[in-house]
Amino acid sequence: MIWSRGWPARALTLFAGIAAGLGHPPFGFIFGPLGYALLLALIDAEGAPDGPRRPLRQAFFRGWLAGVGYFAVSVWWITEPFMVDAKEQGWMAPFALVLMAGGLALFWGLASLLYRALKVPGPARVLVFAGCLAGFEWLRGHVFSGFPWDLPGETWAAGTAPSQAASLIGAYGLTWLTVAIAAAPAVLADKGRARARIATLAAALAALAGLYGYGAWRLETAVKPAPGAPVIRVVQANIDQKNKWKPENLRMVFDTYVDLSTRKAAVQPAIVIWPEGALPAVIDELIAPGSPYGAALRDTLNPGQTLLMGANRAEAGPNGVARYFNTLVAFRREAQALRVTGVYDKHHLVPFGEYMPAGELASKVGFRSLVHMPDDFTAGPPSQPIAPWGVPAVQVLICYEALFPGVTRAGAARAGLRPAWILNVSNDAWFGEGSGPLQHLNIASYRAIEEGLPIVRATPTGVSAVIDAYGRIVPGARLGLGRLGVIDAPLPPAIEKTVFSRVGDLPFWGLVLLSGLIALAYRVRRPQVEGRVQP
Repeated sequence: MIWSRGWPARALTLFAGIAAGLGHPPFGFIFGPLGYALLLALIDAEGAPDGPRRPLRQAFFRGWLAGVGYFAVSVWWITEPFMVDAKEQGWMAPFALVLMAGGLALFWGLASLLYRALKVPGPARVLVFAGCLAGFEWLRGHVFSGFPWDLPGETWAAGTAPSQAASLIGAYGLTWLTVAIAAAPAVLADKGRARARIATLAAALAALAGLYGYGAWRLETAVKPAPGAPVIRVVQANIDQKNKWKPENLRMVFDTYVDLSTRKAAVQPAIVIWPEGALPAVIDELIAPGSPYGAALRDTLNPGQTLLMGANRAEAGPNGVARYFNTLVAFRREAQALRVTGVYDKHHLVPFGEYMPAGELASKVGFRSLVHMPDDFTAGPPSQPIAPWGVPAVQVLICYEALFPGVTRAGAARAGLRPAWILNVSNDAWFGEGSGPLQHLNIASYRAIEEGLPIVRATPTGVSAVIDAYGRIVPGARLGLGRLGVIDAPLPPAIEKTVFSRVGDLPFWGLVLLSGLIALAYRVRRPQVEGRVQP
């Protein structure tokens, strides 16, 4: 098989990863997930009699190479933040992409090595492959602070029928199921045992039909919005990141947000939302006594109205040195006073973006985080809901935090309080105007499906949206890339707790255990089969 060796195999392996990456929104390449089948077939070819002499090493390399293709498609936007200050940081952009794609691909390489080491033959190997890759994708979302961007299970556009399975098994469980279904055609390369090949493909088609069938039923029986829900206004100022942080533009930025927040509407919003780090200043200074911005901010709101603002704040640390936080602050207008009724400090910070690992050493060689602060951000306490006065209890997820399944579930357990909604404020201007903001929208929408809670997204340059508890954007409640404006929409209702919100990743681990038991059963049975006397 010439396609399974040398440069043809390498090209096909890279193509397999790229195709799988292009299966994700916004590309939606319908045949993209078949890249998993191609990757499995290429790894299997390494163990054939005419395959390479070092199948484990080759399996790792092919898995890694496919991962490079997959993550190059998924995270090419990583170069955009460095181009905001291209003169000082632009030189780091290509290194960031190479290191990010190559580093994340190591998880795929290790998953492929483990799969090849287990040497499970026959159609059952598809489930073992799914378990290996899904298990290492879980590790990708947890080790070294975690980076679960574009999990294979999030290939399905959020809000569609197949995505609804995340309410049962979460994004990691859906990763196992997606890879198992998509990799099944690899058995077509098997010799003999036609019945087994047909049965495998039939099972995959049945699972796919089950995904669509369950999702269609769930959407058909979706809870309808009830009258009386608070109206929320999401403000999208569309200010370019390169201009936002120029000191002379502070008044322009502030006035833009104020003008949008005070637009007349048929129904006055009860809650106004500004995105992550909306203003290019520390909020403590802006609302200090005597500050003209504090008075203007108060006058922006009507009595009883609440502003949820993404902001940067500072406080004195134990040694007197200022600490900076990426924060959401809840302000409420009461007569002539502006009161702070809730604060959420981001807990899960972005490595290199909000803090620099090995900070002192990194700064000596010219690296520093991308925050426009005198120092790195400090992590807040573990996430949990806040309940500002007059606002339904809300789980805040600032930017990167929306990538992680289970944060809302864990926060509710800590607080003993299930929130009524999720708020994701994010500065997606860092991602440019390519696929990054659209992928982030899709990923964040999965948190709504998993938890059975609506999610509101506020970004400075798009995509902002109001999303229901099924991951669907509310009609008319979306502001795309490069748009200036507001979204006024009633808060969609929460629904009953989902299976995932009750038990978390337990179903996912059950699926991984199934893969492990299949591999174990073969290893127990193999000596018996190999020890038989052949006629």
